[in-house]
Amino acid sequence: MIRICRSSSAINRLTSFWETGFFSPSRRRRRPFYHLCSNVVVSGRQMAKSKYEYVKAFECDDRCLPNSWVVVRLDGKAFHRFSAQHGFDKPNDERALRLMNRAASAVLRDYTDVCIGYGQSDEYSFVFCRNAQLYNRRGTKIVTNVVSCFTGHYVFHWPEFFADTALIYPPTFDGRIVLYPTDDNLRDYLSWRQADCHINNLYNTTFWALVLKGGLKPVEAETRLRGTVAADKNEILFSQFGINYNDENQLYRKGTVLVRRRISIDGENEEKGPGPRPGKKKTDFQTEIVALNVDIIKADFWKSNPEILASRATAV
Repeated sequence: MIRICRSSSAINRLTSFWETGFFSPSRRRRRPFYHLCSNVVVSGRQMAKSKYEYVKAFECDDRCLPNSWVVVRLDGKAFHRFSAQHGFDKPNDERALRLMNRAASAVLRDYTDVCIGYGQSDEYSFVFCRNAQLYNRRGTKIVTNVVSCFTGHYVFHWPEFFADTALIYPPTFDGRIVLYPTDDNLRDYLSWRQADCHINNLYNTTFWALVLKGGLKPVEAETRLRGTVAADKNEILFSQFGINYNDENQLYRKGTVLVRRRISIDGENEEKGPGPRPGKKKTDFQTEIVALNVDIIKADFWKSNPEILASRATAV
């Protein structure tokens, strides 16, 4: 980094160096170039201490509270329009949901402090370990990087799932960050999102059955469903269209849970000495990201996966 020299002689001598490769004659003992430039070249640390540095005082300290679950939730922006423009199947498009899972899996691969992810429709939630120190727990850094990573992979992997449909315009996602102090708070949050998945999917399944199979216009279908409860919608699906909602794909009804699993890999043990004898097989493990379509509201899931709530960041 260069600043203006105070000495005109220094400028002249520098100009001579750049033009000829040599310094102009001087009575003084010739010194190395870096000494002559000591009053010209300054380090980045020195340069940062300029009169403009005061503007950093306007930045907010948005570090997340320690020892709390950090949840980043992202949502598709105007995805009703996006899904219509790109011809998504109604009420659910499996390709679109698999693409969301693909992008979310990339987030878990890139950010090892994420212990669980949950997604449904056009949203995804990522839970960071209590002691995660990613970006010094700065909220804006965490949420912007996660949303950017997810969006980038969503666009990048689009052709794998929509080979015959080109992107008309790029999708966008918004993001927010929420802190939960206790394990029960975190479980209730994830239960809320899965309950929301069930409510929305039951409504959409019934709505589109009335439109696509029942011949109603969208406005008429909305009027037909106004004031109905879950039992009413199940009755409409079964009595009018022979659809048992409980038989619908769990991907649609439950959403997707992303967890890490240690997968065993059997290999030959070539080591000698204490331990398994040569020639015997040993079990190695590798961590993989697994997508599940299961109930996370009941306690069974958490009893079967105690490592999630007990997870700790790998580096602090």
